[in-house]
Amino acid sequence: MKRVFLSTIIYLYSVNLSFAQNDILNSKINMMFLNGEYERIIDTCKLILAGDSLNANLNYILGLAYQNSLDDKNCLRSFIKATALNPDNKMYCYSLAKQYYSTGNIKKAIPIFEKIYSSDSLKWIYAYYLTSIYMQLNRFDDAITIYRRFLKQEPSNNVYIDKIAFAYLKKGNYQIAGDLYNTSLAINNKNVTAIKNLSVIYASTGNPDTAIQILSRGIEIDPDEMDLYLRRAQLYYLKNYTKRALDDYLVVLASGDSSKLYLKRAGIGYSYNLQPEKALPYLLLAYKADSSDYETCSYLGQCYYRIRNLKLSNYYYNRAIKILTPVEKQLGLTYGLNGDSYYYNEDFRDAVTCYLNAQTRYPDPNNYMKIANTYDDKLNDKKNSIIYYQMFLENLKDAKRTYTSEYIEAIKKRLEYLKKEISEEK
Repeated sequence: MKRVFLSTIIYLYSVNLSFAQNDILNSKINMMFLNGEYERIIDTCKLILAGDSLNANLNYILGLAYQNSLDDKNCLRSFIKATALNPDNKMYCYSLAKQYYSTGNIKKAIPIFEKIYSSDSLKWIYAYYLTSIYMQLNRFDDAITIYRRFLKQEPSNNVYIDKIAFAYLKKGNYQIAGDLYNTSLAINNKNVTAIKNLSVIYASTGNPDTAIQILSRGIEIDPDEMDLYLRRAQLYYLKNYTKRALDDYLVVLASGDSSKLYLKRAGIGYSYNLQPEKALPYLLLAYKADSSDYETCSYLGQCYYRIRNLKLSNYYYNRAIKILTPVEKQLGLTYGLNGDSYYYNEDFRDAVTCYLNAQTRYPDPNNYMKIANTYDDKLNDKKNSIIYYQMFLENLKDAKRTYTSEYIEAIKKRLEYLKKEISEEK
C-alpha cells in the first residue's frame, strides 16, 4: 500500500504538475507531517529527488522531516542543499541558520542571520537569534543597536527595555541597566524579570538591603516563583541573617527542591537558632547527598554535641578533620612556595611569615631551616637564627627528607658559633 501511495506521488510529480497537482502533493506531505509520519516523508522526498535532485523545496521539506526525526546531520545537509539551490529564499536561509545555531555552530550561523536580518531588519525572529549570538559573543553593543531599533517602533514595550538593560548589565554598566529596569517596572510593575536583575545590580553595588527589599516585592507579586526566595535567602545568608534565610530555604524545600545546599543551609539556620533537634534531619539529608562536605560534618558534630550525643559528635568532627587534612596540607605547601617567591624577591620578612604559616599547617623541620637561614644570612638576626636552628635540630625526627650527617654537623657548628658571638657581645 505504501509503495502504491509513493508511486502515485512520483507519477504526479513526474508529468509536469499543474498548480493544482502541486497542491495535492503538498497536501499529502502536510498530512504526513500532522500524523508524525516523518519516515514516510523522507522516503517520499528521496524517491522524488532521485529524478529531480535540483528541487529546492523538496530538499527543504526533507530537511524538516530529518529535523523532526532528530537527525541533525542529514537535516543540515538538506537545508544546505535547499539554500544553495535558492539562496534568496529567506525561509530556507533562516532554517539553515537556525540549524547551525541549535547544533552549536554559531560561526556559520552568524553570516546567514546577518544577511536575512539586513533584508528585513524589523522581523523579530531574525533579530532574536542574531542578538542571542551577539550576547553569547559579548558583542553587547551590536545587540543593543538591534534592540533599540525595535524599541523605537514600540517605546513602551518593556521586553525590549529589559533586553537592552540586560546587555548593559553584562557590560558592567549598572547605572544605565538599573535605570532601564526601573523604567521597565514603571511600565509593568509586575515584571519579575526586571525585579530579579535589579536585585543583582543592588547586591553588586553594595546595597544588599535594597536588593532584599525588591526581592520581597517580587515575592508579593509571584509567591510561587522559587527563584525569588532563593535569591533573597542567599542575601540573608551572606549577611548572617540565618533565621531569615532559613524561612526562605524552607519554602523552597517544601516546593520539592531538595538540593543539598538548601538542606545544609536550613540545618545551619536551625543550628544558629539553637534548635539542634530540628537541624539534624536537614543536615543528615545533606550529608547523605554529599558526605565529603566538611561544613555539613562540622555542624552535625556541633548539633550532636548540643544534645549530648558525644559519640556521634566525635564521629562527625573526626570526619570533618579527615576531609580538611589534605586541604590543610596543600595550603601549607603553598605557603612554603609563596615564601620561596618572597625570598628570591628579597622580601625576607614576608618570606619568614609564609614559612611560619607553612609550618603551622604542614609541619616540616625544613621550614625551620629556611627561617633560620633567612634570619642568619639576610636579616642578620642572630637571636632568631639560634632559635630556629635549634628548632630544626629538635624536630629532625619529623623530617620529610633525609639530611646527611655532614649537613647536620655543619648546622650544629653554625649554632655554636652564633651562641658564642652573642655571649661575647654581652
